[in-house]
Amino acid sequence: MRLPVPGGFLQERSLLQFRPLLSFESGFLWRALSCLIAICVIAPILTLGWFALQGSLEHWGHLSSHVLPVALSNTAQLLVGVGILVTALGVGSAWLMTAYAFPTRGMLSWALLLPLAVPTYIVAFAYLDILHPIGPVQTLIRDLLGYTSPRQFRLPDLRSIYGAIFLLGFVLYPYVYLSTRVMFATQSASLLEAARVLGESGRSVFFRVALPMARPAIAVGVSLALLETLNDIGASEFLGVQTLTVSVYTTWVTRSDLAGAAQIALAMLTIVALLILVERYGRRHQRYAGNTQRSRTLQPVQLKGPQALIAMGLGWTPVIIGFVAPALYLLHATVRHLQETGHVSDQLLASGFNTLKIALIATLVTLVCGLIVAWSARAIRHGTLAPRLIRMQARIATTGYAVPGTVLAIGLLTPLVLFDTVAGALWRALGNPDPGLIVMGSVAALVIAYVIRFLAISIGGIEAGLARIPPSLEQASRLLGETPTGTLRRVHLPLLRPALGAAALLVFVDAMKELPATLLLRPVNFETLATWLYAEAARGTYEEGAVAALAIVLAGLLPVIILARSQLRTSH
Repeated sequence: MRLPVPGGFLQERSLLQFRPLLSFESGFLWRALSCLIAICVIAPILTLGWFALQGSLEHWGHLSSHVLPVALSNTAQLLVGVGILVTALGVGSAWLMTAYAFPTRGMLSWALLLPLAVPTYIVAFAYLDILHPIGPVQTLIRDLLGYTSPRQFRLPDLRSIYGAIFLLGFVLYPYVYLSTRVMFATQSASLLEAARVLGESGRSVFFRVALPMARPAIAVGVSLALLETLNDIGASEFLGVQTLTVSVYTTWVTRSDLAGAAQIALAMLTIVALLILVERYGRRHQRYAGNTQRSRTLQPVQLKGPQALIAMGLGWTPVIIGFVAPALYLLHATVRHLQETGHVSDQLLASGFNTLKIALIATLVTLVCGLIVAWSARAIRHGTLAPRLIRMQARIATTGYAVPGTVLAIGLLTPLVLFDTVAGALWRALGNPDPGLIVMGSVAALVIAYVIRFLAISIGGIEAGLARIPPSLEQASRLLGETPTGTLRRVHLPLLRPALGAAALLVFVDAMKELPATLLLRPVNFETLATWLYAEAARGTYEEGAVAALAIVLAGLLPVIILARSQLRTSH
């Protein structure tokens, strides 16, 4: 193209002159890809609101009269109950491990994290059989008391809101324990000793000094536990508790009322927003906690005799209830099933293969997306191009973890169907046959949901790894003539291997355990270990379900052990 100018024409500008602007070296593609990822994360949330508005007023009237009151009441009771229980267990365990020394303390300090390896729906699955009226626990109690029939003696039914609070609390308390233990371990001993010199008792020192300083960490842990409670669908349904999450699933799948499901999902998002606000409020002064990290830490008091036994009992009780008992049950049920049948069914093996395949693909895509977002923020942070916009994109990209799986599945439906419609039309315009559902009819929908859901784990891990790399290395690389992308490839990626490995492990295990989004977005006749377990529990056949549950628990043990080792290094 020639442009008229005084004295002649400008020579035609080659497209080659624009290629640097579109390359990774200019940073434009990094920023564009980061923006695209942020749009993909926020799109389900935006379309959810639009889709919910498409429902008629009759939907709102029916939901407000028959569904929401019960679901909201049960969800509120569950959140309050679980919040109280995880706070008591998590804070109590953290203070016990920090302030006192007793036998098995070293082992217990990491064993208290083991319930994180067991998904909530697996614990409910196990305890429904363990505490069944004719199960091993109640049968043993009746034998000891001399009763012969369940009619003569029977424990309270586990299928209730109180049973759900009990089980979820004993599985999710490690979120509070982990964050609070680190906070207690880094508090200055001089502050606590000054309170004792001023005449405060040990109990008063805990409630008036240690606990207020640890409040931000407690708020973070409780918020994470409540988000997991809100996302739960398997345990609540197994225990007969009609929560908002269960209502979304039943409204969509059982009643085929997508608009109504979207409207219930909006109510869930409101609760999520409140939980996030509470968490941020709890962290508003957390920056002051770093002032005492180099101070002398609290030395634990050595307990002996009955006091040591009581401390051991208090410490090991949540571990036994939250991990040991269900894990032993699953192991026993698996061994018994294998002895009776001699093999594992082909359908279960296929479910295991599907789980590994989806988890591996989702992990790889999540790591790549997390690296793009984290590196874009890193590159811009040390430059001058729109740092606020990039930071906002990074923050948006991490919001998916706060969205329950059922809500995410509802929000993804419209964008994915729209993509299938447009792609199918373009494919047919080229003279090809109708491809059908490209994304919604394949495992791609599951991969997209997993990536959005767990992208925050990847971004957080990679950003933490990048923060440990001094900018001087990057500057030296650039002075030697290396490009930004070459610096990432030759300098940062080798140093990021531990962070990438830890993030990949956490994403992989979370993808294996994910149930709500998998139930709603999986293709027809496609099963994972989580959905297989859900189906077996729904039919009341626990034998093969125990095999699937044990496989998921074993997969979750490795990241928990790594997390425990990291936590021990931080605490000491």
